[in-house]
Amino acid sequence: MFSIHSETAKVPTLLSEDEATSLIESVIKQSEAEGVFVSLSSSESSLSRFSENQISQNIGKNRFSLTVTSYFGKRSASASTTELDADAIAQTIRRSQDLARIAPEDPEWMPLLEPQTYEKRSPAFDLETAILSPLERGEIVKQVCSLCRQANADSSGTLSTEASVRAIGNSLGLRAYNRTTEADFSVTARLKNGSSWGNQTAFAIAQLPIEDITEQVIQRAIASCNPREIQPGVYPVVFDAAAFFGLLPWVIWNLDARAADEGRSFMSRTDEAGHPIGNRVGEAMFSPLVQVQRHPAHPLLQSGTFFDDGLSNGYLEIVKDGIPQTLAYSRYWAQEKGKQPTGVMSPIVMTGSEQSLSDLISQTERGILVSRSWYVRYVNPRTLEVTGMTRDGTFWIEDGQIAYPIKNLRFNQCLPDMLRDIEAISSVQRFDSTVVPGVKVKAFNFSSVTDSV
Repeated sequence: MFSIHSETAKVPTLLSEDEATSLIESVIKQSEAEGVFVSLSSSESSLSRFSENQISQNIGKNRFSLTVTSYFGKRSASASTTELDADAIAQTIRRSQDLARIAPEDPEWMPLLEPQTYEKRSPAFDLETAILSPLERGEIVKQVCSLCRQANADSSGTLSTEASVRAIGNSLGLRAYNRTTEADFSVTARLKNGSSWGNQTAFAIAQLPIEDITEQVIQRAIASCNPREIQPGVYPVVFDAAAFFGLLPWVIWNLDARAADEGRSFMSRTDEAGHPIGNRVGEAMFSPLVQVQRHPAHPLLQSGTFFDDGLSNGYLEIVKDGIPQTLAYSRYWAQEKGKQPTGVMSPIVMTGSEQSLSDLISQTERGILVSRSWYVRYVNPRTLEVTGMTRDGTFWIEDGQIAYPIKNLRFNQCLPDMLRDIEAISSVQRFDSTVVPGVKVKAFNFSSVTDSV
């Protein structure tokens, strides 16, 4: 395992909860608006980038942003500053007020939020991640490059860490503060005409299995050399968790109540004339294996307790036993429909199993292993048909084993149908703010062969 020693790094200078709250209250006190909402964010992030088996960039950034939104009746406007001094903040308050006074009335205006109840937990903050030095990141990258060089593979990728603070408050007494850390590692290995890629995210640098990811990527790059061409068509597919991460969020992002109720979504119900008559919440649409939640307290996430607008980011059942349980309601649309606002459906967590990816492969008589879903784009937003390409290691499965590499394929697939056709799932991994398993799908449509590696 890679070792980390952070004696040489400095402690981050992020705003404490008392400092952030004091700043927000000062802004509210200075405001002359009928109502005011204040949000601030502060972060210290670092990035090491490497290519051709050598480090190419090692940078750090400190960011601060304060946004003031002023309200006069149904008129509102926002102004922001990246400076912490009193004069800059005072100017930002005045600019927000001046713009709000002349702004048009908002036909979907909503009043300021009353104080909210948030989950009684602290998001994960890992000091070792927050103080990881450029030298230590460089040492980790050096070892990754060394492993690839020994295998005659060219490596490229990134290792990043971030410590951040977000706080909000308004003139009705709403207050909230979160402090978090995040670490992310991504590596691509190229070998002749073979390629592989791996990625993982965690709230602590020590949770990233960097050496294991690198070794797996190297072995898959070697195995992907000299791919054969197969005919496009409909095949059973095993998606690595990283590949499924490129697809599942598209479904969850499109669980919007307003779009469904207005007939613009795969979740819309329509009459014979095509007119919207509600949504499909409560219908059995997907495989019973599909269990999706908004779960910020998940052990791999332990993320923030509130959204940028102040709504609570708590646990929410999204899909249970393949049946959509709810849609995403904005405050305005919830008021229109007599529902409770949900906030954004993020972070996304899909329940996995104790099976490994190898187990899913062993259960597949003939099919395709997809390592990565690349450049996914809409074909038809109404049906949620998308197109994209496989990349970085695509393989033919025969008799429960990887038989040989195949050339990459373009796919055109209706994603709700993909979720309906899931037959097995593996254990979960975290990518960005999403936790997903690998999945086996009994039918997935590939439309053409591509020249991508």
